[in-house]
Amino acid sequence: METFQTILAKRLSDALIAAGLPHAAELTPATDPRFGDYQTNAALVLGKERSENPKILAAKILTQFDVGDLCDPPTVAGAGFINFTLRADAIARKAGEVLRNERLGVAKAKSTRRIVIDFGSPNVAKPMHVGHIRSTALGDALARIAQFLGHEVIRDNHVGDWGTQFGMVIYGWKNLLDREALQRDPLAEIVRIYKETNERSAKDPQVGEACRRELVKLQAGDRENVRIWNECVAFSMQDFDHIYKLLDIHYDIQCGESFYNDRLPGVVDRLLKSGVAEISEGAVVVFFRDIPELADKPCIVRKRDGGFNYATTDLATVDYRINDLKADGIWYVVGAPQILHFKQIFAIARREGYSADLRHITFGSILRADRKIMKTRSGENVPLRDLLEEACKRARKIIEEKNPDLSETDKIDIAQKIGIGAIKYFDLSQYRMTDYVFSWEKMLSLQGNTAPYLQNAYVRIRSIFRKAGESAPNIGNLILKSPAEINLAKRLCQFAEVVPQVLNDFRPNILANYLFELANSFHAFYETCQVLKLEEPARSSRLALCDLAGRVLQRGLDLLGIKVPEKM
Repeated sequence: METFQTILAKRLSDALIAAGLPHAAELTPATDPRFGDYQTNAALVLGKERSENPKILAAKILTQFDVGDLCDPPTVAGAGFINFTLRADAIARKAGEVLRNERLGVAKAKSTRRIVIDFGSPNVAKPMHVGHIRSTALGDALARIAQFLGHEVIRDNHVGDWGTQFGMVIYGWKNLLDREALQRDPLAEIVRIYKETNERSAKDPQVGEACRRELVKLQAGDRENVRIWNECVAFSMQDFDHIYKLLDIHYDIQCGESFYNDRLPGVVDRLLKSGVAEISEGAVVVFFRDIPELADKPCIVRKRDGGFNYATTDLATVDYRINDLKADGIWYVVGAPQILHFKQIFAIARREGYSADLRHITFGSILRADRKIMKTRSGENVPLRDLLEEACKRARKIIEEKNPDLSETDKIDIAQKIGIGAIKYFDLSQYRMTDYVFSWEKMLSLQGNTAPYLQNAYVRIRSIFRKAGESAPNIGNLILKSPAEINLAKRLCQFAEVVPQVLNDFRPNILANYLFELANSFHAFYETCQVLKLEEPARSSRLALCDLAGRVLQRGLDLLGIKVPEKM
């Protein structure tokens, strides 16, 4: 289904050609609603290129611009902007089309791809912490939106399940483990033995050496050490799965670092044979002499002692995802500190001839009120599980104050939808590169740009239908007269324009902010427009408009990984 923006853009292109001014002009939503709904700066751009008066060019373009079925007569403002204001009857027709469309007007991408999205990626033997919410929520939202737009998405949780820390974990398991504590809280006990071993090895070189021996035995396939490692991984995955269930996150594959172990020697051999890597001071290294920003930053793919590192594993991962999974694109939702690492990995992949679209999707940090990285008073990372459970507890308190007669089952379900939704939305409504201050008060507020505010708009819509005692009417056309209902219908038509924009720069905040504006428009409509007491056909038209608003809110929030309750 074409949107207002695509229709007007096509007609603008035709008008430019007809006026003898062919140009790839842009048509965008108006920055200020006082000037209309859409605008183009085509005359300004052409004026600069041709050294002509933009206002005269704008007038020339408009003589060829036929939009009378959609807009009031276009106007020229400022130095030469052309502004378009949609007609109420055109909005009513388009909103009716969206109402009858299963996808709410959102077209599938013209060119679809198979995309692996790497997000989450916690480390085994450590609890997930608050910082993981950014990668997890962002990656999940991008996966949902890409899939909705028709792309084939493979969600991959690249778990950190291999590395030097396991020497300490295995030593601690053999020498310090409390079996009863392991049964009560496995991950807490694994963290305890790791920390205690780390402290001992710092003081006693013999303990450090013993840890190294345990790691070597693990890497060599020692049966007992592999068994301990498997137990640690299983305990960690149980804890991760509990968190993912709370977050409503699922993965298609979970290929941890250990999955690639057998492939690492082949990666190094291939890089050496192709000349991409060379031996330098006993190590195998890739130099980037032709890339100025990386010229003094070589990448080691095999250490002097024969050991491999993250770069080797990530190169094996690229190879697997492209050759085995047949990916056209790989999106890494990983924090900004890894920018250099991924620049190196992508540069090596390109030298090897891989043409897949490789993207590093970075994000900022979550801060305390003092604008420092969010940690506990003792300096530890805040466990994500504790944070999510606290969100549900706080949401439940709000529910019990507002609607104490709900059943226990409803209270648990609604508290989880509101609490988890609040955390996700607070994160996703920020531009991803922005550091933000974590605030329970702001994220759980029923006012402002929050998930509870949007969920409350949906609940209000459902309450209208409960009072009506009927479902949404099946009507042919909407009748729009009130400014509030015209504005709401116009906003609903924009959903199809907004969703595809999210993937342009991986910005779910564009969708979040649209949904906030939509909720504002609905609340303005709700406060000023009667629905149930109207005569027909106006009553059915407004009921249909309410139904469409509810569907768009629900679908939009679902694309962000947020559920809506029927009551609050």
